[in-house]
Amino acid sequence: MIKKTFYLLLFLVLLSTNSYSAGSDSTTKVKSEYSKAVTLIKAAKKYEKKGKIEKANKRYEKAQALLIKSNKKKPLQADTLNYLGFTTRKLGDFENGEKYYLLGLEINPNHVGINEYLGELYVVTNRLDLAKERLKVLESCNCEEYNELKEIIEGTKKSKY
Repeated sequence: MIKKTFYLLLFLVLLSTNSYSAGSDSTTKVKSEYSKAVTLIKAAKKYEKKGKIEKANKRYEKAQALLIKSNKKKPLQADTLNYLGFTTRKLGDFENGEKYYLLGLEINPNHVGINEYLGELYVVTNRLDLAKERLKVLESCNCEEYNELKEIIEGTKKSKY
């Protein structure tokens, strides 16, 4: 089922991808949609910590739109799918957030960010057994993501979905 979904999404992404030609004399570096989205996500997280959820959500929405554009230009990048899953989840759409994460894991099964965030999604959606599977993948990474997810699973740290 996941492979069919993967190939269907791949086909749709490739079908919707436009070809671009180089034609700029400018030497200034333009930030990519992905880079702009990451900046917006960092700002959103800060607003979220301060309890300014409406401002955070506006940034998540803008970041999500940029990530969709980025995914059309450079399809199936695990980092882009990670943040697409993250912004989608943060905006309350757990089902589609999970789809982005799973697609990213098909590309890179050991992606630290995806495994942590998917684990958090599983905790919020009351699927602790699946969250523990994600934690097991992170077990040997010696990374902060392992500890973050472990604390959320154990209930010592609250997830803000």
